[in-house]
Amino acid sequence: MLSFMPPDSISIYPYLIGAGLLLLFVFVIVFFKFFSLWIQAYMSETPIALFQLVGMSLRKVNPALIVRCMISSTQAGLNLKTKDLEAHFLSGGNVQRVVNALIAANRAKLGLDFGQATAIDLAGRDVLDAVQTSVKPKVIDCPDEGKVAAMAKDGIQVLAKARVTVRTNIKRLVGGATEETIIARVGEGIVSTIGSAMSHKDVLENPDRISKTVLAKGLDAGTAFEILSIDIADVDIGDNIGARLQADQAEADKRVAQAAAESRRAMAVAAEQENISDIAANRAKLVLAEAEVPKAIADAFRSGNLGIMDYQRIKNMESDTRMRSTIATSEEAHIQERRQNPGLS
Repeated sequence: MLSFMPPDSISIYPYLIGAGLLLLFVFVIVFFKFFSLWIQAYMSETPIALFQLVGMSLRKVNPALIVRCMISSTQAGLNLKTKDLEAHFLSGGNVQRVVNALIAANRAKLGLDFGQATAIDLAGRDVLDAVQTSVKPKVIDCPDEGKVAAMAKDGIQVLAKARVTVRTNIKRLVGGATEETIIARVGEGIVSTIGSAMSHKDVLENPDRISKTVLAKGLDAGTAFEILSIDIADVDIGDNIGARLQADQAEADKRVAQAAAESRRAMAVAAEQENISDIAANRAKLVLAEAEVPKAIADAFRSGNLGIMDYQRIKNMESDTRMRSTIATSEEAHIQERRQNPGLS
């Protein structure tokens, strides 16, 4: 018996068939894209559903990376969740290095959990390198190049180079100071230890004194490392800073003394010039006074207080005084010449 079907229902079948073929095509694409990853996870006993892989792709997460990390963590005995790995991936973290660090920390029994590892990674630190450094300590040269220069109390410069063995402190890695702080603190400790030594010979005889003193100061406080040992790799003698400073001080004192002497000389020259000026002024006064003598004599003649014989005696006394002055001057010159030339008679 033939059944009767309305013509509208017959026209829907091509659309249904097309939709079914489209779903089948999408399923085939998804199957070939994620089936291998799902099989890989399933064979590794890692619980990841096929639709989870599809959801990762829709959330712009790398499914292959998450699957590899989940397989590695499962094989290592870690209980991680895909949601946590996806969240760290979407936060911009390095999922692969975090998982590798957790595996290494689990084997070394460091007690590192997923939250700490992701925090370290997001803080910009290399979490895998931190774990490896915590297991295998590394050596830091202080300073990186050259040597630390310090001066003992005897003025001799001492050059020292230290090697610091450190390992990472996982708990203080986030927010802790870096290697540069360790190098700076060790260098400061070396300078203070050498500076407190009475002689450079004490430092050369006991270089371990530096390492013991510096290590006892707890220089790793607030840093991301734990200092295991500080060893002095090399000690050498530098310049005689004390002698050079004394020479510089003596030169400075000499310049100060020369300046003071020059000041005194200038004051003496000024005083001499003042005396010369005073002498010239006194001579001018004397000339003025001598100019008054003839006037006084003339007045004496007019008033009758001075006679001609008195005036003549005055002139004779002047002539006698000039003669004696000339004789005395010639004798002094002759005596001075004989002193300079003893052979003259």
